[in-house]
Formats: sequence, structure tokens, C-alpha cells
Amino acid sequence: MAKWLVKSEPSSWSFAQQIEAGKAGTSWNGVRNHTAKQYLMAMAMGDEAFFYHSNDGKEIVGIVAVSRTYYPDPTDAKGKFGMVDFSVVRPLDKPVTLDAIKKEAALQDMVLVKNSRLSVQPVTEAEWDTVLRMAAA
Repeated sequence: MAKWLVKSEPSSWSFAQQIEAGKAGTSWNGVRNHTAKQYLMAMAMGDEAFFYHSNDGKEIVGIVAVSRTYYPDPTDAKGKFGMVDFSVVRPLDKPVTLDAIKKEAALQDMVLVKNSRLSVQPVTEAEWDTVLRMAAA
């Protein structure tokens, strides 16, 4: 299964709110970048993603899983973009900050480091494992 990272500003949608949504999950709407759209389209049922708090916090705080694959986003008046649904898997034991990620040699090629503005990103297995190790330390 593929691994991903999705970003949300906690003032708009926080991981605490995602937890409250529970296993039923919620839609991940509002993506308006074509590269991010392609990544959403590539997601499969059960794929996991790091949940990253952008702007406030700048840290990976939890894990979510795809519970519904790509479908039209009703908030897009032009009908060009879609969304997926995510359900909560678990919070991380310890958040992993962007500063810590940037300092980790094994993560220097991570999309989060190279293209931090992209709201939906792929994560390699090695990057996934490294972040999980950092969250457990």
C-alpha cells in the first residue's frame, strides 16, 4: 500500500476533529492543486497518510487511512477537482516537527522538505519508517 502525507491548518480542520469524526471518517475536500489532485486520484482503499498540521504547529501529529477513494468534490463549482475520505488510525506518540524532519539526514529528499507547500504528497516506505521512529523516540 502507498503512503501519503496530507496537510491541514488546525484552525480549519485539526487532528482532534479528525479523531472526533472517528472510524466513519470525513471527506478531504478543498484541494485545488493539480499535482495534489493526481495524488488523491492515486490513493487506494486502506492507504495510510500522515496528518500534518500546517501553519500552526508545522508537525505530523497522526495517521489516517483512506476510507473512500476519489470522487467529485461538491465544493468545486467548476467540477475539476475531487476528494477522498479519511478515517482516523491513531495519533503519533509524539508529534514530529518540520524542524526535526529538516534536520534528519534520511528525510532530506522528502517532498515535505523539498516542496513544503503541496497539500497532498507521497511518502516513501523509508521516510514513513523514519518518521515513525522519530515519533516513538
